Amino acid sequence: MIPLCGQTDLVGPVTKEAVLQKCTDWQPIAAAYNPKPEFLERLRVLARGVRVEVFLGTWCSDSKAHVSEYFKVLEIADTPLIQTSYIAVPEDKTKRAPYYQGKDILKIPTFIVFVDGLEKGRIIEVPQKSVEEDLVEIIER
Repeated sequence: MIPLCGQTDLVGPVTKEAVLQKCTDWQPIAAAYNPKPEFLERLRVLARGVRVEVFLGTWCSDSKAHVSEYFKVLEIADTPLIQTSYIAVPEDKTKRAPYYQGKDILKIPTFIVFVDGLEKGRIIEVPQKSVEEDLVEIIER
């Protein structure tokens, strides 16, 4: 099987820029995504900081779809109050544990949302509604 993203997968801490540079097929998905403006506005006016840990696989079609959408949501929302770290995990399930030790990750991608330092919720594999709607719902709980 040919990897979705070049010949080798990214693993470990990565940046949005590194993912988009390596996985050029993610770029059109991010560019074409049109997040719902009312949820973007709710993200723009956050009153407190939010931290999101995104566990993704450059080999994973759900990561390709939904992490690309997340990239676009953050780009348009343009708020410094949402800090995101991206951790790429290998396709081989037997080699993933070191990348998410103690995080209880069962499916990729997983977005873990922290507010005031506490985990408030997760988007696991596929959003229930949309990336931006799920994110707002978790933050506003």
